[in-house]
Amino acid sequence: MLFDRARLALYDVRDNVALAQRFVQGLSFKDFLNDQKTFYAVTRALEIVSEAARRLPADLRERHPELPWRAILGIGNVYGHNYDNVAEEIVWHTVQKGLEPLLAVINKEIRLWILHPRGSEATAIVSFRGGHSLESTRFTPAVRPSSS
Repeated sequence: MLFDRARLALYDVRDNVALAQRFVQGLSFKDFLNDQKTFYAVTRALEIVSEAARRLPADLRERHPELPWRAILGIGNVYGHNYDNVAEEIVWHTVQKGLEPLLAVINKEIRLWILHPRGSEATAIVSFRGGHSLESTRFTPAVRPSSS
């Protein structure tokens, strides 16, 4: 069962993947190298992805052995504690090639939870913290369910 902590972790992963991708949208690698703010923002988003992934239940990770969970969980420590050794090439490659498979799994798990909520949570959540749509990675405002 996805408890609130795990469910929110799914959203944190999804939202920070989307942020990292949006931060580099339209940039060349050379532009990225020359933009310290973007590098810092992307690195921070990836650190949050890693930390949020640690809050996902083991059974969820076990359902998706195709993902390099050990690397996903461990990279946050590199970003958080070895920041002076973080290579721009690795961050760039991660955003350009490594996030789509993770995002696909996270979106699948969110959809499964929405379609088949478990436990005492009988209704699906259609919005999350910040009021953005669950299905959107473009951060469009969501309509909150009525409380009637």
